[in-house]
Amino acid sequence: MTDTLPDRLSIYPDSPYYNYEVLARGIGVRFRGEEKTNVEEYCVSEGWIKVAAGKALDRKGRPLLMTLKGPVEVWFKDEAG
Repeated sequence: MTDTLPDRLSIYPDSPYYNYEVLARGIGVRFRGEEKTNVEEYCVSEGWIKVAAGKALDRKGRPLLMTLKGPVEVWFKDEAG
């Protein structure tokens, strides 16, 4: 496994941006200087994150997502090993 994070990552297994190995290590996300724990998907190069918008659900039973734009930083929470 590499120590570089993907530019875009999603927590949903049916997404083309899903990566179990990376998610299993634990990822930290900082958006606009504030650490976020409720991020469902992010893209560093485009500068956005997707978070749940309240308690509303879509037809698959997942939360409706809201896209927030701004600077995004990501890192591994654990050490490589």
